[in-house]
Amino acid sequence: MQSLHAILAANKTGQQRGLYSVCSAHPLVLKAALLQAKQDQSPLLIEATANQVNQDGGYTGMAPTDFIAFVRQLATEVGFNEQQLIFGGDHLGPVCWQYLPAAQAMAKAEVLIAAFVAAGFEKIHLDTSMPCADDPAVLSDEVIADRAAQLCQVAEQSAATKGRAGSLCYVIGTEVPPPGGVAELEQGIAPTSVASVKATLQAHKQAFAAAGLAAEVWSRVIAVVVQPGVEFDNSQVHAFDADKAHDLTAFIQAEPGLVFEAHSTDYQSSMAYRALVQGHFAILKVGPQLTFALREALFALALLEQQLIPASQSSALVTTCLALMAEKPQHWHKFYRAEGAELVQLQLYSYSDRIRYYWPEPLLQQAVARLFSNLRGCTLSQPLLHQFLPQHTVPESVQSLTTDPEQLVIRHIQRVLARYAKACGFQQQELQQ
Repeated sequence: MQSLHAILAANKTGQQRGLYSVCSAHPLVLKAALLQAKQDQSPLLIEATANQVNQDGGYTGMAPTDFIAFVRQLATEVGFNEQQLIFGGDHLGPVCWQYLPAAQAMAKAEVLIAAFVAAGFEKIHLDTSMPCADDPAVLSDEVIADRAAQLCQVAEQSAATKGRAGSLCYVIGTEVPPPGGVAELEQGIAPTSVASVKATLQAHKQAFAAAGLAAEVWSRVIAVVVQPGVEFDNSQVHAFDADKAHDLTAFIQAEPGLVFEAHSTDYQSSMAYRALVQGHFAILKVGPQLTFALREALFALALLEQQLIPASQSSALVTTCLALMAEKPQHWHKFYRAEGAELVQLQLYSYSDRIRYYWPEPLLQQAVARLFSNLRGCTLSQPLLHQFLPQHTVPESVQSLTTDPEQLVIRHIQRVLARYAKACGFQQQELQQ
């Protein structure tokens, strides 16, 4: 956590320093992140959302302790120093239980927060912005803040029980993008107003004090989630405009100890990432773009497989994806409003990347394993690889070439991570292979 605080302090002084946050539970994405951070000799912030990981297992089947053990095992496998890992809990609140009355949903959220803190998560995003079954459609800043303070109390108690009093840091905010993304991009997305940020901070500071939380706890609120003017939907990306976020940048510059945390930064340009960090959006969240790159590489390899393996022996990766999405539509049906060929395109190629929810399925895990096994049994020439993954066949040196399918997927994901790392000021060069 010392490295996190040092990076944020440097950002506040105007240095090109920030930290990207990897929000994914996929082992190949996490391996890519660990390898990128190892190459950069940088800390690595890995976050689990309440939907991915919770006391009931989430869609990954992992509780908080399972997730940390899983990441640490991957770190050992790739030789990454565990001391450089920072674990964050994202959207921790009643999001998974919005169908319940608020009192019941918040009781579930308390168990969630306690479990995350007990497991070793130290960066806690208190997200109580979503209405529950008996709430009005839009919650006031005061209600959101009161519920955040309620969960903060639980987090502090859990940390003290584990002998880690004072170790947590918090992220707050009322204008929080929905977990998992949006179904359709709004036209002319406007950055959060300074007045709204001021109201959020005031409401939370008052709520923390009213809940009996010491001023020292408030001093560990390190970031506020706002809308910087970035978002994406199935087929569009709303690009960051630094001029429109100027007032936000000026405001947070004058707030001691605080930066902004930017969600949904996926698919922005390298220039936009650099501008975000310069504007004190010092924590950049990325998730769907990483699993999009994962899917992109896997599907490219599946096309390559078709050139070499009889259909009867192939992985059938793409058709397996579609079959699972048809059988279990709950992860995509609210996001894809289409039929026929258009629906298939969205299911397979959308920026929203709803396929990410299906990779833990045993059938898909088997298909990926079969794909890798098939390709490892073939001789993959550079010209053939160039047809399907050209960016990985023109290295700076012959020694960096690889034909291993898993390594090709990891390197494809690293190309995304390298752009974030460069914007955050880690001294490295973007991958050329």
